[in-house]
Amino acid sequence: MNKFLLSLLICLLCFTSGQAQQLTKLWATDSVLKVPESVFIDSKNERIYVSNIDGKGAWDKDGKGSIALLTNSGKVLNPEWVKGLHCPKGMTMVEGYLFVADLDSILIIDPYTAKVIKKIGIEGAEGFNDITCDKRGDIYVSDSKAKKIHYINKTRASLFVKDLKGPNGVLFVDKNFYFVDAGSFYKLGKDNEKILIADGLEPSTDGIEQVDENTFLVSCWIGTIWLIKTTGEKKLLLDTRNEGYNAADIAFDKKKGILYVPTFWKNQVVAYELKY
Repeated sequence: MNKFLLSLLICLLCFTSGQAQQLTKLWATDSVLKVPESVFIDSKNERIYVSNIDGKGAWDKDGKGSIALLTNSGKVLNPEWVKGLHCPKGMTMVEGYLFVADLDSILIIDPYTAKVIKKIGIEGAEGFNDITCDKRGDIYVSDSKAKKIHYINKTRASLFVKDLKGPNGVLFVDKNFYFVDAGSFYKLGKDNEKILIADGLEPSTDGIEQVDENTFLVSCWIGTIWLIKTTGEKKLLLDTRNEGYNAADIAFDKKKGILYVPTFWKNQVVAYELKY
C-alpha cells in the first residue's frame, strides 16, 4: 500500500472512529443575553453580533427583540446594542451593512450608528429564520412557517425553493447553496434540484457553517452539533440536551477554529475550539 492510500485510510478511520474531531469549551458569556438565537462574526470590525428574541414566544411581533454586541473574547459590550426589533434570528453582511431576518422583514443595520436604515418586506412572509448572501450581495432567506426559501436581489424578490417541511439554516458558499430542512442537510443542484447530503439529524436542524470544502457543522436547536462530510458521513460532536442547553444558529471562525453557539433559553453564547 502506497503512502497516499495509507494516509487516506488513516483519515477515514479517524473520522469514523470519532477520535480526530472534538469540541473543547473555551468560554461562555455572562447570562445577560435575552434568548440568543443567532451569532454572526464581523471580522472587519473585530466584533460579534448576537440576535436576541426576548419575550415569551419565538415568533411574537412584540418589539422586544434586539441585537447584542460582543468582543471576540466573549465580553458583552451591550446586550441591547440595537433595540425595538421583534424576533430577530439569522444575520449576514452585505457591503458593510448587517442584514437581519426579523419575522416578516429583513432589516438593514448600519454597524457604525447601530441604526436600522431600511426594511425589506416580502408579500406573504410568515416567519423568516436564517439568511445568507452570495458574492454579488444577493440575499437568500428561509421562511420556516411558510416552508419555503426566498431570493432577493436589488430589484426584486422571488421564490427560490418551495415544498419544504421546516427550512431553517441557509448558507451560500463556494458558488453552492446549502440548507437544512427538518432533520436533513441538502445542497441545491442544477435547476434547483434538492440533493440530499445527510439525514437522520434531529428534526430541529438550525444553523450551518463550513469548516472546509468537504466538511460542515450543523446545529440542531434541541442541543446537538453535527460534523458532516459532503459524502454523507456524520459525527455527533456535542450533545447538551441533558444540561438543558440549546444550540441555535451557530457561527464558525475558520481562521481561529472557534465555534460560537447561542444557547437560547440559557441566555449565553458558548465558544468551543474545534479540533479537526
